Amino acid sequence: MKTQKVYLLLRDKIVSGELKAGMRLPSELALAEQYGVSRVTVRLALDLLSAEDLVDKRVGSGTYVRGSNFAQMATADLSNAFAHLIEMGRTTAVKLVSFDYIEAPEKVAQALRLEDDERVQKSVRVRSFDDLPFSYLTAYVPECVGREYSRDDLAHMALLELMERAGLRAETAWQEVGAVLANPEVAEALGIGVGSPLIALTRVVYGKGGRGMEYLQALYRPDRYSLQMNLVRKGTEGSRHWSPTSEVYRNERASGPRNPKRVVKE
Repeated sequence: MKTQKVYLLLRDKIVSGELKAGMRLPSELALAEQYGVSRVTVRLALDLLSAEDLVDKRVGSGTYVRGSNFAQMATADLSNAFAHLIEMGRTTAVKLVSFDYIEAPEKVAQALRLEDDERVQKSVRVRSFDDLPFSYLTAYVPECVGREYSRDDLAHMALLELMERAGLRAETAWQEVGAVLANPEVAEALGIGVGSPLIALTRVVYGKGGRGMEYLQALYRPDRYSLQMNLVRKGTEGSRHWSPTSEVYRNERASGPRNPKRVVKE
């Protein structure tokens, strides 16, 4: 427990930028005194950080912060959820882990409004940005939709783009965002420890007439992916409220300047 605590405290400082790339960390003895733990505990925490490529342990020199993992972060604009899905597919690399036709799980069948005997295509993909994995995507689509493209197509093109190529158009969607802990399979795919926290997003996409098109379960590394929403104040006196808008109001002070060509939006 103490090892996890020290690991998380140091990790948060690295991810937030408080400990900058190239900075030398205090000695194990100094860190042990700072956090009130043993040197063995500090050493184990540093080993966890090293396993995530967050620090570089140099014999005879010390431990240094690595910053390359956080040079870029994929960003999703929740106020304009569909506008950049195809862009993400074109600007990030994808690894297709599995591609099968199965009986639809009950919650998927209900969400997609499937017939009793209607099967689904299930695919699992891992997306990477700057050669670093950031998302684990499990998608279900009705079999009649999935037959419009091949396994090879999905390994090279965004799912929404493939659907549009087949003549389907997304019109509405339901979306929920939460948090989960990484199971062994997901942890291995994303290069993190089992039990690490992940952003969990569930999205159900509907086409014309409320036809179910896609049920997506997406898991994201929070250190490599962020969710943003632009808001505008609306309403009259006494009933004013915040409402989503597609207009961009970037907080440069909070997020830091970025090259707009390198920011990936979903």
